[in-house]
Amino acid sequence: MTSPLEDFQELAELAERIAHLAGAHVLSLIGGDNARLALRDTADRKTSATDLVSTADHASEAVIVAQLAIARPRDGIVAEEGSTRPSTSGISWVIDPIDGTTNFLYGHGSFGVSIAAVRDGETIAGVVYDPLRRETYRAARGFGASCNGRKLTIGSPTPLAEVLLGTGFHYLASRRRRQAELLVTILPEVRDIRRQGAAALDLCYVASGRLDAYYEAALQPWDRAAGLLVAQEAGYVGVDLDLGGELDGTLLVAHPDLLEQIRDLIVRANELHR
Repeated sequence: MTSPLEDFQELAELAERIAHLAGAHVLSLIGGDNARLALRDTADRKTSATDLVSTADHASEAVIVAQLAIARPRDGIVAEEGSTRPSTSGISWVIDPIDGTTNFLYGHGSFGVSIAAVRDGETIAGVVYDPLRRETYRAARGFGASCNGRKLTIGSPTPLAEVLLGTGFHYLASRRRRQAELLVTILPEVRDIRRQGAAALDLCYVASGRLDAYYEAALQPWDRAAGLLVAQEAGYVGVDLDLGGELDGTLLVAHPDLLEQIRDLIVRANELHR
């Protein structure tokens, strides 16, 4: 009989295979600058004028949903661009077909495909695939995390003043304003800030050491499910900060020995700029 842990690993393997198919399809849609411009010119707006969705997002989601329907027809679907299916197996897949759509449409390097399996509200397997760098971040609960098969392990904590801190900004102007206000206090206390524009990859970058920590408000389940599991399985800790108002539900991921210092810094910045 297959153990639950082995099931988690099988789910991660499936997510990896499907993410690679979706990533290859996405790349096939941008054979040149003209193709990318056409995608951008025809992109729709969702929650605001800055929140874009393209035909490539829908195409990638269609590939993922179709593959999951073949492999696991009883599983549920929760996807960013609207694909849904109820679960009769107890497992649902949380999907971001292109994490970092704006980067993708403008030719910036940070975008990827994020696929996570969730059971009883807990992420049990996840993959974030960067098709440009050909990097596959993968995790299964209890099995650790890896990048292209190389195990990701946590190192020593970085002093706060030397932290390279990742963050992101929401699409709604009022929330973006509050997020920017906090940087007035946070930025002088750390080495620097990085804003990649792809939350799933940012979380994986904490796991791989490209960032020392990461925080962002109001992430959606598909933004964080797979990447957060990668970071956690590498040894990092994720907490949701109750900052209130526009910044309620701010996710912070950091080394466990650094977590409280960064949490205190964010809380102090929030109080100073209310």
